[in-house]
Amino acid sequence: MNSYKKILLVYPETPATFWSFKDALKFVSKESAEPPLGLITVAAMLPQNWEKKLVDLNVGKLEDKDIVWADYVFLSGMNVQINSFKDIIRRCNILGTKVVAGGPLVTTQYKDFLGVDHFILNEAEITLPPFLEDLENGKAKYIYSSEEFPDLSLAPVPNWNLLDTKKYASMSIQYSRGCPYDCEFCSITMLNGRKPRTKSKVQFLHELEVLFNSGWRGDISVVDDNFIGNKTALKKEILPAIIEWNNRNKRPFNFITEVSINLADDEELSRLMVEAGFISIFVGIETPSDESLEECGKSQNRKRNLIDSVNKLQKSGFLVSGGFIVGFDNDSSEIFDQQINFIQNSGIVAAMVGLLNAPTGTKLFKRLKSESRLLENFTGNNMDGSINFIPKMEYSELIKGYSRIIKSIYSQKSYYNRLTTFLRNYGLPGWQKPKFGIREIKAFFKLVWWLGVVEQEKKYFWKLLVGCLFNYPKKFQLAMTLAVYGFHFRKIAATI
Repeated sequence: MNSYKKILLVYPETPATFWSFKDALKFVSKESAEPPLGLITVAAMLPQNWEKKLVDLNVGKLEDKDIVWADYVFLSGMNVQINSFKDIIRRCNILGTKVVAGGPLVTTQYKDFLGVDHFILNEAEITLPPFLEDLENGKAKYIYSSEEFPDLSLAPVPNWNLLDTKKYASMSIQYSRGCPYDCEFCSITMLNGRKPRTKSKVQFLHELEVLFNSGWRGDISVVDDNFIGNKTALKKEILPAIIEWNNRNKRPFNFITEVSINLADDEELSRLMVEAGFISIFVGIETPSDESLEECGKSQNRKRNLIDSVNKLQKSGFLVSGGFIVGFDNDSSEIFDQQINFIQNSGIVAAMVGLLNAPTGTKLFKRLKSESRLLENFTGNNMDGSINFIPKMEYSELIKGYSRIIKSIYSQKSYYNRLTTFLRNYGLPGWQKPKFGIREIKAFFKLVWWLGVVEQEKKYFWKLLVGCLFNYPKKFQLAMTLAVYGFHFRKIAATI
């Protein structure tokens, strides 16, 4: 029997970025896009008789009394949260509460953190149990790590009961870990391997059932590194099961996930994903430069017309968001106009453009270190102007060009034109019906006020609204949602 302990799980604050959607969430009275799935999964692995509380700094405040209450603070986070992460450790040290840290940030950079009592590195299904056993026996070590990748059947159902779900725009769930590709700048294969590991059909559907029975209705983010890493299992087992479950339960969930661009090559897989309720996908486009794609090992993006692939996915029924990078060694001064033109012509409304960085331990990190080009600063935020290496292009030219991309693609004229291009390309799934509840009505009046009255150059919003009512009435609600995204993107772009 494990001795009784009080555990405070803390998730650091995420700074304002394109991904935070802070300004967009206000329209639907939400405070964060999605919850800390890693922490609530760890919570489910702790002894049942331990008392557990969760503080997510993106939806609430961490009080000193919370820290003092706890025997241990369990802390997890990502690179972009590093400043908040360190501040939490400092507060715990001052108040005398022990800190247990895990997750992707400390797995790659644990040597950068002082004040942590125990590091649980790599994947918790393997490294957390021995720590708990040693803790019970009074001999807990400083570091627990493993080079093994666990079977995901070991992953428990996340403890969603710790969340105030009303504060989140979506819930999170995981089907697989790992990615078959090995891009030079990416830390996924280092953290989770190249062989995708998946949960079973029974396991995944059970998690959906638990969320459904908790009362959740709406979006679920499937936070896989690459959801289509194992296409055979998806087509033969998982997606047909989700389709049957979703239809039987009157489609309570829509899904969001991340995929590679080669989804466009598989019409059957695309069809099954859309029918299962996957309406939004993020794709790492990175760059229209074939030389830079070759440089970073992005083989799946080469030897294809990327815009045609994106448009094919849009026509299939996907809202395609895209990730883009500038700062590759092969990037010339022409890359900025190339990125702008590609994004505009593709109809990718949510285009996340960042500067290249080299996360600790990646192939890019090792190469740049061997070339004596690494710098110390790495914030994890590739949109704040910081990079952690000496680029081939003059830094001043890189920053100036990057700023020009952001200012261009998120100007109201460019954004609304791109949104119109998307609406023209988009094949609305036949099962998708608009929602007209109180929340949607309130959000609509808020967006009309802010986008149609308060904002400057409001003519572009009214042109979109009227044009959509006449030309794409069934896509009107989606168009208004994306108009709100643009409001948020412009707020972030103004800071760059």
